[in-house]
Amino acid sequence: MNARIALAPLALAITLAASPALATNSEEAAAETDAEAQQPAPAPPAPFAFTRPVFDEPWATIGLGVGMVPSYAGSDDYIAFPLPLIAGRVGGVGISPNGPGFVLDLNSPKPAMGPRKGARLAFGPAFRFRNDRNNRIRDDVVARAGKLDAALEVGANIAVSFPNVVRPFDALNIGVQARRDVLGAHDGWVIEPQIGYRALVGKAFTLQAQASMEIISDRFADYYFTVTPAQSAATGLAQFRADGGVNRIGTTAILAYDLDRNPLNGGWSLTGVGGVSRILGDGADTPYTAVRGRATQFIAGAGVAYTF
Repeated sequence: MNARIALAPLALAITLAASPALATNSEEAAAETDAEAQQPAPAPPAPFAFTRPVFDEPWATIGLGVGMVPSYAGSDDYIAFPLPLIAGRVGGVGISPNGPGFVLDLNSPKPAMGPRKGARLAFGPAFRFRNDRNNRIRDDVVARAGKLDAALEVGANIAVSFPNVVRPFDALNIGVQARRDVLGAHDGWVIEPQIGYRALVGKAFTLQAQASMEIISDRFADYYFTVTPAQSAATGLAQFRADGGVNRIGTTAILAYDLDRNPLNGGWSLTGVGGVSRILGDGADTPYTAVRGRATQFIAGAGVAYTF
């Protein structure tokens, strides 16, 4: 994020030396010349004053909202879910939201006073919390299949950021994440290619948009999408054996409105989130989705955040 420059009022004195009218009296002309010479010299312009911008080191954005999300991946029932937000730069390390989780950028750039030049490599650890079918399962049939354990996926993120693609201060990011569950829930891998765009829109809005794909391992697919004989007997759903592969494609947009109409100086902002995704492969074919739910998934939410 680029720093904001605050310019102090600039006092500029302009003097115009007008040619004297023709006069036959040389003494009057000389007196006028002496009077002009005695006038005080114009004051020099006031110096520029630079204020310390909010997006200097350290800075942080903390926010909280509420969103409507599917009861589980593949459900057509929706529940209210808290949407926490944390972003910033502390000790030279960038922090960005990552769904229900976050990403650290160990190569976060220092604040700049103008548009950046050249591509930049971002890399660091990535964290994602997943609680599909862990609680609040709205479908009674699916609920009889039993609750699943919550997963914490830990891995790495690497991306290339291209600045000033369409307009000053925007950025296009192309990258990929690889994460593995460390809590022994699905105990599998998730590979997530991503492409994102961020830009200031007008004087008060900041837009972030992202498209992504989710590629899952066999263990992930088996844990969430397989219908075992015991689950089939409990639910009446047909038995199903799930394998990994491309599991989901989707897009998400976040629009933030700065309440004092200056996104670069911090303070309070309102945030809206919207997204749509499509479950593919065995995630779409499992009876949990094909019979009891829907492959097209939506998310919508709103919140408030404070940057300091």
